[in-house]
This record gives sequence, C-alpha cells and structure tokens, in this order.
Amino acid sequence: MKRVWSPTLAWFLAVVAAVLLAVAAPTESSVMGRLPQLHARQLDQQPLALPEGLSGDRTLALISFHRDQRPAVDSWIQGLQLGHDASVRWLRMLVVNDPGDDAGRSEIETRLRERYAQEKAAVVPVFTDRAAFARSTGLSGVEQPHVVVLNRRGEVLARVQGPFNPDKARTLRATLDE
Repeated sequence: MKRVWSPTLAWFLAVVAAVLLAVAAPTESSVMGRLPQLHARQLDQQPLALPEGLSGDRTLALISFHRDQRPAVDSWIQGLQLGHDASVRWLRMLVVNDPGDDAGRSEIETRLRERYAQEKAAVVPVFTDRAAFARSTGLSGVEQPHVVVLNRRGEVLARVQGPFNPDKARTLRATLDE
C-alpha cells in the first residue's frame, strides 16, 4: 500500500506545483509594464482617459519627466518624421509631480501651453508621482525620456529610452506596424 500512494502523491504535488507556477508566472504586460489608469486633459483642454482614450490600436507615446529632456524627445519627433507621417498615432506625455491642488495644476498647464503652442501632436500633462508612474509603466527611471508603444489596454509593447537612435527607431516601427 505504501508503494502505491508515494508515486500518486508525488504526481499530485508535481501537478499542483505546475499549476501554481503557471498562475504565478509573469505575463508580458507585467514584465514590459502597463500605463496606469489616468484621467488627464490635453493642453487644448480636451479630456483624455488613459489608456482607453488612445486614438489608435497602437500609439507611440513620447514620455518626458523634466524640461531638460525636451531636446531628446524632439530628436525622436524629427528622427521618426512624426510631423509628416499621419500613419503613426502619437502623443507627447509630460509627467509632472502633482502639486496637489487645482490652482497649481492650472498654473503648470498655462506654462506648458505657452511652451508647446506650436506642437503638432497631442500634448498631455500627467499630474502624478513621477517615480510611481515610471515603475508601473515599466520604465527604468525618470532620468531620461522614454518612447513607448502602447495598445488601448495600456500595455507597453515596446520601449526605448534616451535620444533618437536609428536602431531603436526600427524596433519601435516594427512594433507599430505589427
């Protein structure tokens, strides 16, 4: 009797372990990151629910955390010729530490409207904790800008950081074209 139960118990434990590992295994979205649920307003005052409100099945988001990252983001706009390519849905996402009140947000939005008056894309200030946003989106930090491809569920499908690079651009284009 002892011999029959030992192999059966071993198989049962192996099956339970396999099921637990399958459930606990990370998914692609948990590895790559996910855009948190946000309610933002574009600089033209249009409300935008993120990520559901993204305009395409795949959207290129140019994410910056500090004013001095603007030249790197601009290099992506120029390098990918986003101003001339209507086939790519894209937006500029400015992640700003939330000042905590409407007056502070309004003041920041006014400065951003002046700074980005000539921008051809949607400019979306996101008022939140920068570090928490970077963590949930799967970004390595806030020291460099990031360019990510998002789907409407907010899953990060591809991401790169820093200024424009042709090799990185090919990776993003391939993901956008899938």
